Amino acid sequence: MGRMHAAKLDLCAALEEIADNLPARVDRFRCLSVASNLVPLLRACHRLEEEAVFPAFAAQRDEAAVIARLKTEHLEDECAAEDLTEMLLAVGHGEAVANPEAFGYMLRAFFEAARRHIAFERDHILAAIRPAES
Repeated sequence: MGRMHAAKLDLCAALEEIADNLPARVDRFRCLSVASNLVPLLRACHRLEEEAVFPAFAAQRDEAAVIARLKTEHLEDECAAEDLTEMLLAVGHGEAVANPEAFGYMLRAFFEAARRHIAFERDHILAAIRPAES
């Protein structure tokens, strides 16, 4: 899970770099690269969490509401990632960024939410299932 979090954080950094360079310095290849990885990475991470991590957490704590909230965030993140992928592909293939402020906001909203989600999982979910150190 640590590797998946690291991969998601790397993707967040790439999205932040794209947002920071709007509108003048758009790296079209970077947009295509991120677009090709975004949804598959999220789905793989979410599948691992929902099939292995969340059941281990549920065995430690009776917090069904927390797990339900995180699963809802997974769905929201995947929908946002699909929208971002469309935009990134269009920009990557040479389309002009019609509204840089809106695109930047969309990028920032996604990576900030992803970073908060990861921080919560690290602080609460993983901490609960990690074996106690002696």
